[in-house]
Amino acid sequence: MTGDESGSDALETSGEDGDSVAWPVSLSGVTETVVATRGPNGLWNLAALGLFAPEWSDVANEGPEGDSSETPDPVTARTWGSTRTRGNFRRQGEGYVLFVDDPVRFADAALSIVERETPVPDAANAWARIAVESLETGVDEGTEWERWALRPVEAAVESTAVPTIDRGFGAVVEATVAASRLGVAGYDDEDLRERLEYYASVVDRAGGPREREALERVREHSSW
Repeated sequence: MTGDESGSDALETSGEDGDSVAWPVSLSGVTETVVATRGPNGLWNLAALGLFAPEWSDVANEGPEGDSSETPDPVTARTWGSTRTRGNFRRQGEGYVLFVDDPVRFADAALSIVERETPVPDAANAWARIAVESLETGVDEGTEWERWALRPVEAAVESTAVPTIDRGFGAVVEATVAASRLGVAGYDDEDLRERLEYYASVVDRAGGPREREALERVREHSSW
């Protein structure tokens, strides 16, 4: 057991000798997660990470029948700037992807420094230990980025719940993105602040207590 709760009834899978396993949840579009990476100080740093779902492509079969089969591209993610996540990916070559539904936990990870002695908090509904591989690097509007392939080698579902849709949670996620771009070259601060005020109005109308607390964390952790 990797998380805080030793008595968990986790449904866990792990590959043999580093083989890949299935992701613990279905991925589509861009899935917002929290990633835990181990730093030089031995602590696990938590940060937000968007997972880009794989696109299936037809690969011609070179066999005599000339059939084709579908081979998935890897799940990918991008790190922007010289972040702890990027540095730890380069040093360790691995990390833990955490699937959480608590907006406060997400806001803290996205906009502040959160370090732990263990990689998987009890707030994680599911997790995957991943091996990472750098695919490409580049510069966008003066900010360096690096694109990574993520391959799960161990995974677990810690808890299940009936999903509900909350517009406030989505607004918190968008607010963390806008707040993280304040003061960054290539982005207009006035436009970002207008977006933040709109997201705040959505949380006020459609969010619950945790979403409101999360929005206050966005304010505390940024120059908004």
